[in-house]
Amino acid sequence: MADASAIKEHMEVIGADGVHVGTVDRVEGDRIKLTKKDSGAQIEGAEGAHGGHHHFISLGLVADVEGDKVRLSANGDVAVTFEEEENAG
Repeated sequence: MADASAIKEHMEVIGADGVHVGTVDRVEGDRIKLTKKDSGAQIEGAEGAHGGHHHFISLGLVADVEGDKVRLSANGDVAVTFEEEENAG
């Protein structure tokens, strides 16, 4: 796992395949909270039920932090299946 302190707000999160997964809102505990506006927007099927919600990605999926990008160890479409939505209410 990469150093979580290197992950900063507005960094791009990309899958191992280079697919845009989202944009960092902040790190909360052992996971990355993605911005609501951009959360999963480029992943096929992520809009609809998943669009417009905050999503989280486990820090355990972070392979590296390179410049302004957070690279995951899983492909973008697989990483989305590991996201946990924030419960409403």
